[in-house]
Amino acid sequence: MSGSGNCYDNAAMESFFHSLKTECIYLNKYETRKAAEQAIFDYVETFYNARRLHSYLNYSSPRIFEKAYHAKKKESDD
Repeated sequence: MSGSGNCYDNAAMESFFHSLKTECIYLNKYETRKAAEQAIFDYVETFYNARRLHSYLNYSSPRIFEKAYHAKKKESDD
């Protein structure tokens, strides 16, 4: 982690929250807090981590990147 006052400290989280707001939150009007929580959960678990491509991960989804990482690690352990 970088030192205090570094403007890039929260860059990854700020990027995530921007995506969450523009791709999920602002597109809907939620009747209840529970409905909003469910929509956010669905966004993160079924879209953001499963299908959305991330430039930081060589344009692959986090799930695909993680599978490849573990396969490569297992291969090197053998």
